[in-house]
Amino acid sequence: MRLVQLSIRDFRNLAAVDLAPSPRATILLGENGQGKTNLLEAIYLLTTLKPLRAVRLAELVRFGEERAQVAADFDGPGGLRRAAVEVQAGGRTAFLDGKPQERLDTYFDGLAAVCFAPDDLLLVKAGPEGRRRFLDRAAFNRWPAVLGEARDFVRALRARNAALRTASLEVDASFRGPLVRAGARLLVRRRALVAELAPRVAAAFAEISGPGAPAAVLAYRPAAGVRAEGSEDELAARLAAALEERLHRDRERGYTSAGPHMDDLVLSLDGRGARLYGSQGQQRALVLALKIAEIENLRAALGRPPLLLLDDVSSELDPAKNGYLLGYLAALPAQVFLTSTDRRLLEPAAGPDSAFFQVANGAVQPLVS
Repeated sequence: MRLVQLSIRDFRNLAAVDLAPSPRATILLGENGQGKTNLLEAIYLLTTLKPLRAVRLAELVRFGEERAQVAADFDGPGGLRRAAVEVQAGGRTAFLDGKPQERLDTYFDGLAAVCFAPDDLLLVKAGPEGRRRFLDRAAFNRWPAVLGEARDFVRALRARNAALRTASLEVDASFRGPLVRAGARLLVRRRALVAELAPRVAAAFAEISGPGAPAAVLAYRPAAGVRAEGSEDELAARLAAALEERLHRDRERGYTSAGPHMDDLVLSLDGRGARLYGSQGQQRALVLALKIAEIENLRAALGRPPLLLLDDVSSELDPAKNGYLLGYLAALPAQVFLTSTDRRLLEPAAGPDSAFFQVANGAVQPLVS
């Protein structure tokens, strides 16, 4: 997939941007707070229909305006097509070749984007919520149907939690079935993804860290003692049993304490938890290995690398890891968008066909490379 032309209107602080990116590296330079990350978020929204940072879609609309729009011409498996997304008070609408899309499987055909931001470097040391978010975003890229499946789970979870808080006597009978079915499906997706990523993470970490590095292991850990093995029906039965066992406790606390929303992704080095025992350098190497594993996994599954969005990551990495990352990107036949406040940090990723742009006050202007 290659983004050929990008058009942004009233998205965050970007009033009007029209950009013809490089087929390889497009480098966005500028001081903090000028709109570089907003441009990456616009591309991410277009390719995933999910906000990268915003809690509410309304936050994406430029102050004082009624709607935001992001559109692009993509060269993908089906040839050149026009994808667009519009955000307004009622939500967001996706368009393909000018037609609104109710079923999104056609819209997502050929679209896949992986974003790497400074916050991702906290994946190992921070809490499980960020690791669950990483898993679900990676699973969505791998299987776009995950978007609807995750929504089904969140809808069922909210319904059960609301019933728990009102102490409804019908909470178990009315809400357990939909919740365990959706939860088991999501768990199956995550489990399959971890199985695909684990050997790639181990290989990438060993290459980044060099000889003598500890073995990196990736594992999925369900909450409440629910075993992750077996069929989807078996997982649903185990989750249902866990919910029944915890019903009294859940009613007291007002929330559901078992299910994918409580699970964790465990990273270890030579059998010891990387969060507690890994050095900062090892933890960052693990995050880098996770991102590379996701890219390589999509490349194998789709037959091509995804679109890559890197937001000021080079400034957060030590020179050795930054050099490794930029060398990897330079050798990867992918389209990459990178942001930085310092052009020198990204020079190793720049080739003769790279495009440089200056971003200031929401305006994007080409620079002579």
